[in-house]
Amino acid sequence: MSVLLYRLGRFAYGKPWYVIGGWLAVVVAVVGLLAVNPVKLSNEVRIDGTPSQEVIDDLATSLPEASGGQGMLVFNAPDGARIDDESVRTALLAAVNAVYRHDHVIDTRKVLAEEAAKGASSPLRQAQAAVAQAAGRPSSGRTPVPLRAGGQPVPGVTVSADGSTALMQFQFDQQTYELPSGTIDSTIKAAEQQAAPGGLDVLPSAAMLEIPEIVGVGEIVGVAVAAIVLLVTLGSVVSAGLPLVIALVGITVGVGGAFTLSNVFEIHSLAAVLALMLGLAVGIDYALFIVSRERRLILDDGLDAHEATSRAIGTAGSAVFFAGSTVIIALAGLLVVGITLLSTMAVVAAATIAIAVLLALTLLPALLGLVKERICSTRTRNGAQQQKAAATHARATRWGVRLVRHKYAALAAAVLVPVILAVPALGMKMGLPSGASYNTDTAQRQSYDLVSDAYGPGYNGPLMIAVSPTTDGQPLTPATLAAVTSDLKDIKGATSVSLAGVNSTGTTAILSLVPGSGPNDDATKDLVTAVRDKSAKISDTHGATIGITGFTALAIDVSDRLADVLPVYVATVLGLSLIILLLVFRSLMVPVTATLGFLLSIAATFGLTTAVFQWGWLQGLIGLDATAPVVSLLPIIITGVLYGLAMDYQMFLVTSMREAHIHGATALDATVTGFARAGSVVVAAATIMVSVFAGFIFNAQPMIKQAGFALAAGVLIDAFVIRMTLIPATMALAQEKAWWIPAWLDHLLPDLDVEGDKLTQKIPLLHQATHQPHATAQRAGTTG
Repeated sequence: MSVLLYRLGRFAYGKPWYVIGGWLAVVVAVVGLLAVNPVKLSNEVRIDGTPSQEVIDDLATSLPEASGGQGMLVFNAPDGARIDDESVRTALLAAVNAVYRHDHVIDTRKVLAEEAAKGASSPLRQAQAAVAQAAGRPSSGRTPVPLRAGGQPVPGVTVSADGSTALMQFQFDQQTYELPSGTIDSTIKAAEQQAAPGGLDVLPSAAMLEIPEIVGVGEIVGVAVAAIVLLVTLGSVVSAGLPLVIALVGITVGVGGAFTLSNVFEIHSLAAVLALMLGLAVGIDYALFIVSRERRLILDDGLDAHEATSRAIGTAGSAVFFAGSTVIIALAGLLVVGITLLSTMAVVAAATIAIAVLLALTLLPALLGLVKERICSTRTRNGAQQQKAAATHARATRWGVRLVRHKYAALAAAVLVPVILAVPALGMKMGLPSGASYNTDTAQRQSYDLVSDAYGPGYNGPLMIAVSPTTDGQPLTPATLAAVTSDLKDIKGATSVSLAGVNSTGTTAILSLVPGSGPNDDATKDLVTAVRDKSAKISDTHGATIGITGFTALAIDVSDRLADVLPVYVATVLGLSLIILLLVFRSLMVPVTATLGFLLSIAATFGLTTAVFQWGWLQGLIGLDATAPVVSLLPIIITGVLYGLAMDYQMFLVTSMREAHIHGATALDATVTGFARAGSVVVAAATIMVSVFAGFIFNAQPMIKQAGFALAAGVLIDAFVIRMTLIPATMALAQEKAWWIPAWLDHLLPDLDVEGDKLTQKIPLLHQATHQPHATAQRAGTTG
């Protein structure tokens, strides 16, 4: 492996424009495809095979007019005014009319007019009368009333009991992510324009959200911090700029390539954000490891830039290849889960990682071929800079010596800290983001709070009950609908039941059941369970089949499904990755301790995420003021991503230790030497990765916010507590046993030569440069 990569690096360095031209052609092709194919992302959380998703799919066939995206606008009267004040009411009616007349919004008024023309034979009118009589008055004590115009109720609009707020619920003719870009925003603006004369505030619900901003100020700041860390670590603008170029090209090709396919395959916005985060972080990190190795070969061993680059690709490049492989395997493990949403995320993110690895092994040495000896400035090459480098090396050595000397204390601390941080995870609750998950200064949160105060928290997440006869083809009778409505109304936790729609043949009806509690409350989950438990009795008694869907039902099903597949996923990833670690390190203990350390870091990550987002601890430090359950998708995604990233640092740190051990150092000395060589670079890489991930904490979308925090916290804990403390302490305790492997297994395993021992044997250092500052500086301007 090392010899092959050495030759690849030497070719790329010697023929840079061949490689650069090839990648430039790829970038141009991706940009060109994006120009002619607009990006189409999804916000839908779809988990095939779950009961709630099956109900949604059935309705798409039996009642297609109800399968579009849901819209909800809250109109709040100015202080001291009421909705029924003439000027306010006039403005509200104008706003409602503007919404119903807007493109892609279903005008319920026309639908009802068509049904009214049918007279008594209308299935909708018969169902409305039966359900209204059986449902009675809501039990909450805050009964909303219909908004009236010309003596008739305005469809889809109700006024709160205190008269301060109006709620408009309507439907688009497509799912929100399928709507043309800008449709939702223009719908809101149309309502705002008409509502302004009455002084009404117009607040959209969380469901009415365009695709979230992928890159914002927080993300840009994160990259800026990464650039500063690179500059401090590598000491020159040229050296620091190369990893950033690699990362930017990587996300252009990886994420941009995924966007070009968004009209063919449904790509969730979180998949794009995950690929962007990983592409930036690992693109910078992988290039940093290689450039750092090249500079060390130039400054410490006196090689010229061409030879140093080739050997850096052969050694550090091998570590990058296998580190990237562990991340890709961890992501590919999501495919065994069998959930399309996660599979898409896995494929997009894994492809982006693979591109980052390929760029580090090809484009980076080509760029270094253009930079040549300027990779190390004259100032860096002079004696004072070498003394500074030696001092830095000495500091790293001293820290490694302290870890070895105080190995028991280091080991105890490295175990105790993540165990304490993991405690909140015992109370972790999972769900999907709702309006309550947004900060208080957002329209989504303000809308949620207004509805909760004026109507009741359950109106923010009504449950949808699909009712159909047990005998196919037979219409639902009014008596059957009334009986089902009565049974549902009597379930504990139900506030009201109303008719939401009926198909033209009368064979499918949708009832809206409003809980007395919020979407993510335990009481609402209990209500969902009670409805499902009662479904068999309703079927036997009334001859009607019911299915429940909606926000809470979907959240329950997603959480249950992911909880079922998580053990299979973890076992698959750990098994495959242990094999790779065994091949790389040729040791039994190293892969096992690496994996056990990861389990500590992931437990601590979930503990911190629970404490901050669910319990509200220390939210002010990161600009949050909303508590919410942990997003259901997060545990399985973060487990896979963090495992891959954790093994990156394991790979770079322990391969340095193994390299020193192979070249004759004792196990104890190899631990110190390897730590001294790789420790500072791992610290810089981890700092960069934390900076990039932390930038996404400030994204407005709660799901992205949590993912950014969990990844940043996970990398911080794993890099500094586990890899930089636990692993060296464990290696010092085990000493030679750390590298033990049964002889029979050692003979079976192929020698991957990640450390470059075979490279040194096959291609010895014949052209070592004169290691003198003035000679090196002179050569910098004349040789490559």
